[in-house]
Amino acid sequence: MSGSAGTTASGETDKNLQKKLNRKVIALSVAAALGGFLFGFDSSVINGAVDAIKADFGLEAVPLLSGFVVASALLGCAVGAYFAGRLADRMGRIPVMLIGASLFLISSIGSAAAFAVWDLVLWRVLGGLGIGIASVIAPAYIAEIAPKAVRGGLASLQQLAITLGIFAALLSDAILANAAGDANEPLWFGVDAWRWMFVVCAVPAIVYGLLALRLPESPRFIAGKGKKEEARTVLASVMPTTQVDDALQEIETSLREDKENARTASLRGKMFGLLPVVWVGILLSMFQQLVGINVIFYYSTSLWASVGFDTGNPGTSLTISVITSVVNVAVTFVAIFFVDKIGRRPLLLGGSIGMFVSLGVMALSFGQSQLVDGTPQLPGAWGPIALVAANLFVISFGATWGPLVWVLLGEIFPNRIRGRALGIAAAAQWLTNFAITETFPALSAFSLTFTYGMYAFFALVSFFFVFFAVPETKGRSLESMDGLKVDRGGRAAKAAALRAEASPS
Repeated sequence: MSGSAGTTASGETDKNLQKKLNRKVIALSVAAALGGFLFGFDSSVINGAVDAIKADFGLEAVPLLSGFVVASALLGCAVGAYFAGRLADRMGRIPVMLIGASLFLISSIGSAAAFAVWDLVLWRVLGGLGIGIASVIAPAYIAEIAPKAVRGGLASLQQLAITLGIFAALLSDAILANAAGDANEPLWFGVDAWRWMFVVCAVPAIVYGLLALRLPESPRFIAGKGKKEEARTVLASVMPTTQVDDALQEIETSLREDKENARTASLRGKMFGLLPVVWVGILLSMFQQLVGINVIFYYSTSLWASVGFDTGNPGTSLTISVITSVVNVAVTFVAIFFVDKIGRRPLLLGGSIGMFVSLGVMALSFGQSQLVDGTPQLPGAWGPIALVAANLFVISFGATWGPLVWVLLGEIFPNRIRGRALGIAAAAQWLTNFAITETFPALSAFSLTFTYGMYAFFALVSFFFVFFAVPETKGRSLESMDGLKVDRGGRAAKAAALRAEASPS
């Protein structure tokens, strides 16, 4: 009896210890994922301010320049993402997080105080550098600090944090604009509301910096600097002591392999100078942006106002943008729940169909716009139809292409080229985002029907791209990705699973 009681007590102790460790690693991951929140917040806060900025700086007649003001942050994103990994390997994850937080803070204050277009663009680019850094460092840190058993769920916090950041930015924009009566009206101390929208960015930047100061350094980085015992201490703080030695050994093995891969890896191939799998990653990244999703989060307030939704009720278009961001947050949970149950390819294919149909309906709806007393409006039911279609587009994207492209980019590349290939794919994504964001004002001034019809076309092409070129990675280990080919029926993954079940333990 005493032995049984002792075993039970020991089991309870182990369970309590595991719960305590899980709580700590979740807290560390949430703190790191705040970088994703900043990413979403800073990139979307411009939505509520863009019309006021155009009015203050006389940009109404220069749509390409107004587009550049919005998109300029994305140039900084591409540069920040490209260099973040290198800086993190040289300086450590935490110092680079602090650099990102500092850039966010400086950009926030500078944008709020901007006195000219070039001035505002400068601060936006600095903020973009911070966004690029956060987009790389946060998921990398989470992956390196989290134990295997909970790594997948915790890695998804990054995408969730991004959607929450978008929501928070649009909500704060709406509150400030409504409090002042309009984004271009003075609020506190005689300062226009749109400037306060940028000041608010300073709050999460400061919180992120303070939390980063309290985070332990990545055990992988510490071990890479030869500080084995320090790495052991960090690992012991997030996992049971019985697992620490194995985890440390795995890190050291991985570091040795990385050094070998650095000497032998090459992205060169026969397909336009690159390996086919690299092109798959690049095109996945590009299609994610070519459907125009960020137009919704950067310009939706201007978009809905331009077709009459603010007529008689200023602020309606900004409220609509907030509701859309809530939808975006909610559907992210769909992807988190189903990605390992259904697989990557079925979700992407379904998402492409949903985006094609909803974007097509939006294009058709905007084609019905009429001038009423000199103001464009969508007559009859076309306004509600356009709204429903826009939110269906966000649902189709947010539950599939939004999070799953990042999942696939982390899985499809062989170990020997993963880091470099990811960098190229991420840069392609930011540059495509820049191109779409920069051209939207000019294209929408030409024709909203043409613009959304073009996005619908890219959504349709993305379906065939996934069907013919994107492999299913569900159920496969990262080490098995060499030579991975498209398998439209999922037979490779099923065969791999059957072999694993048949192999002796």
